[in-house]
Amino acid sequence: MASGSPSASASSGPPLPPVDNTKGAIWMVGSALVFAGVAVLIKKLGQSVPVAEMVFFRCLFGLSIIVPFIIRYGFRVFKTARPDLHIVRVLCAVVGMNCGFYAMTHMELATAVSLGYTRPLFMILLAVMFMGEVVRWRRGLATLIGFIGVLVMLQPATVPVGLPAVAALVSALAVAGAMSVVRQQAVVDGPATIMAWFATGTAIITAVPAVFVWETPAPDQWVYLIAIGVMASIGQYMMIKAFTHGEATVMNPIDYLQILLAALFGFMLFDEIPNIWTGIGAVVIIASTLYILLREAALQKPPPPPMKE
Repeated sequence: MASGSPSASASSGPPLPPVDNTKGAIWMVGSALVFAGVAVLIKKLGQSVPVAEMVFFRCLFGLSIIVPFIIRYGFRVFKTARPDLHIVRVLCAVVGMNCGFYAMTHMELATAVSLGYTRPLFMILLAVMFMGEVVRWRRGLATLIGFIGVLVMLQPATVPVGLPAVAALVSALAVAGAMSVVRQQAVVDGPATIMAWFATGTAIITAVPAVFVWETPAPDQWVYLIAIGVMASIGQYMMIKAFTHGEATVMNPIDYLQILLAALFGFMLFDEIPNIWTGIGAVVIIASTLYILLREAALQKPPPPPMKE
């Protein structure tokens, strides 16, 4: 892409600050707190507002993110050589948000949030199926163990797997698909173009189902809807700051704090008491995804220079 385009300009920003895992950890803990709060608001509001309507307002308020880019670059910010990638990502995100909101509304918060952390496992499956990546036996075994953790958590042999659990897993799969597409988008477009397409596309598409289930929000519901949109944007910003300052291998484990916070808030606010199998399954999922993360970091680490004789 030619120099001076919005994408190119957005890609060539200032250099990253030096690694500061302490500062990154503070941002990541803040992000976990905010996203756990968003989950609480979704569950609370989901008792009276249709999921499709909640998702629409979440995306509508997300449009504010692209305003600075349009002011700076104009509508050239939407120029891209691969609109197909943007469309696929937007569709995956819409499915992921709708299924995720539904799961959090109809399941225990801890279980819904834990199932959401199967995203890295689904990303590996998608990489094998659609990108031709080769998975070595260690990563493959860790992926299998992670999905066993899902079975432990849901206990399908004794309890029928309901629609909310299926929705949580579909949400994780859809988000994994969106994240996989971002890797390809980054090759041809900069962050400004990626964010502009995402924010605009999700707001437009989610408006369609929202029309069919529309219920005019009451004054107190408007407060919740605005809070969900604002807090979700703040959480995303804090997570970006965390990965800007800290190493991924340190930041990702801290993000699992969301599971503990979801369990705590679920107990305090909704009288939810997760059973022992939810805890065991969550531990298995976390352990498998952390192993994959650490294994990938080790493989990407450059080999030490040869010793001089």
